[in-house]
Amino acid sequence: MKAVLRPLKLMLFFLTLLTLSCSPLMATFDQASYSQVTSLKVDALALMDKSTEDYSSHVSDVNALQLELNKAIEYDKHRPNNTITNDMWNLLSDPSGHLLGGFLAKWQKDGKESAAYVTDKKQQISDSFDQIAELEIKKMKAKQ
Repeated sequence: MKAVLRPLKLMLFFLTLLTLSCSPLMATFDQASYSQVTSLKVDALALMDKSTEDYSSHVSDVNALQLELNKAIEYDKHRPNNTITNDMWNLLSDPSGHLLGGFLAKWQKDGKESAAYVTDKKQQISDSFDQIAELEIKKMKAKQ
């Protein structure tokens, strides 16, 4: 009986090893994730254009954007092998950082922002969204 179990255990071990070695190192392309990134980019940049106005006039717009951002982050958080994208989302949304989350927190604190500052930050934040979108596209190309 023990002689039969040993080859079965070895076969199970090698099958497990083979399965794990075939699993992707990065998440595969996801159209919903890509759509969320591009949609959020457009919404975020449009809202940033309004940041030269008083923050209190746009609280509901900011809250709506943050809700959509949180949905995108939550969606990507539960995709397997998606650590790099999740890290990028965390940097983008961090309220103590220098990207979208930090921009929104600063706008709230300052009340309004200068046009020059907004122009500069829009480019940085646009580039950050592009990096997330481009990573998602590369997942599709890697799959092919």
